[in-house]
Amino acid sequence: MPTVREAAFRVFEHFGVDRLFGNPGSTELPMLKALPEGFRYVLGLNEAVVVAMADGFARSSGTPALVNLHSSAGTGHSLGNLFTAYKNNAPVVVTAGQQARSILPHDPFLFAERPTEFPRPYVKYAVEPARAEDVPLALVRAFVTALTPPMGPTFVSIPVDDWDRECEWPALPDLHLCAVPDATGIERLSAVLDGAEQPALILGTGVANSGGWGAALRLAERTGCAVWAAPYAARETFPEDHPQFAGFLPAWRDKIRNLLQPYDAILVAGAPVFTYHVEGSGPHWPEHTRLIALSDDPQHLASLPGGSGVLGNVADGLAQLAERANERAYPGEPRLLLDPEPAMTAAYVLKRIAALRPKEAVIVEEAPTARGPVHDTLPITREGGFYTCASGGLGYSLPGAIGVALGQKDKVIAILGDGSAMYTIQGLFSAREEQANVSFVILNNSGYAALTGFAGEFGMNTVPGCDLSGIDFVRLAEAQGLPARQVDEVEALDAALEWSFQQAGPSLLDVRIA
Repeated sequence: MPTVREAAFRVFEHFGVDRLFGNPGSTELPMLKALPEGFRYVLGLNEAVVVAMADGFARSSGTPALVNLHSSAGTGHSLGNLFTAYKNNAPVVVTAGQQARSILPHDPFLFAERPTEFPRPYVKYAVEPARAEDVPLALVRAFVTALTPPMGPTFVSIPVDDWDRECEWPALPDLHLCAVPDATGIERLSAVLDGAEQPALILGTGVANSGGWGAALRLAERTGCAVWAAPYAARETFPEDHPQFAGFLPAWRDKIRNLLQPYDAILVAGAPVFTYHVEGSGPHWPEHTRLIALSDDPQHLASLPGGSGVLGNVADGLAQLAERANERAYPGEPRLLLDPEPAMTAAYVLKRIAALRPKEAVIVEEAPTARGPVHDTLPITREGGFYTCASGGLGYSLPGAIGVALGQKDKVIAILGDGSAMYTIQGLFSAREEQANVSFVILNNSGYAALTGFAGEFGMNTVPGCDLSGIDFVRLAEAQGLPARQVDEVEALDAALEWSFQQAGPSLLDVRIA
């Protein structure tokens, strides 16, 4: 009979897993004994780094990612980015060490008292199997659950003495996990679009998660819809240089309502209706407008404040609509990008990144202060071309960019705020170890400027704890083995960007902006 370890690695192989993202602890050592040939261990120096790398890898590669954490302490360190993985719909399977079963009644050192409760509610499934021989089946269920739309992380706590126990080989399922929207629902959506004079599409992260980029493009061009990105979309939704792309909806109820005033029908696909950042009042969309929704997430439909919706795979639903809906011409005007003057501002730096980036470069962003300029000057024009964190929690995108780079072949440009970067700056070690093809561009304004900018919503003139002056990112990068440069003059900007983009491995630019 096989050991639990042998059966577990057969499960991993069945689901296409060829690497483990981790930070090892004592209760994980038996899992790591005799790793199969070719099975990689991707080391992160903090569990938040580990989970974010796995999230980025899973989303960019299209395969599930496997994480190994250390009992309660390691799981606790990971929770911020585990929450982000949940919001990102990243199919990440987390295994966590647990002390030996025989000493659990004695509250041993480094054990997890309630391991399945700790990561909830931000995992889809959490279990500590009752018997060692049940571990492989628990892992099968964890992978299937993680991959079932809406995708998300799962958690399996495994006692340290389980790995060498004997078990049976697990049955390995071959499942198709895509739920196709029913034809009646698609006909209802199509009828609303066909009956409108000026329809619009609002596209969210679910479009990218389902591979719906091409279907969304075909539907928009067939129906003449204006296309908006949903508030805080964490992936690319539509070519942002396309003449029908209208822009990005803000997370304010009244602003959304005003921007959508011209439309008499709206289809929201792959997003809730709507994500808000501040309180609001009144209708969620213009009262004269018919709203319809398409999502693979039942919660998007359960929380729908009116309108009508259809549950099912977003890409498939958009493709069906592109075949059935009536054709019409787009009546609007193309959206114009900003053209900022040369200066050490976020907008100008991003404009130069847009001009100099490699053609197929992937953008990973976590620069809250610069989110507006990113939208206005740096269009995302390719499928698989953009990643950020849906949760809003800082510390994701620096290690997330490493995972994205490991999951696909193109250059990754990580656009980070200085505050965001400091949450997981030790991720640069992993970038060096993996030789991840990432250009880290730190937009350094020496503070948590997004927070000070938002303070006006609460009638505040000053905010404590937002001054980050004095951090030298070049020295931080070089200490972890990365080549790095500081840029504080416009005249040096292009040469520095070109230098970074030409590197085959990781590099960092500390760009001092006003």
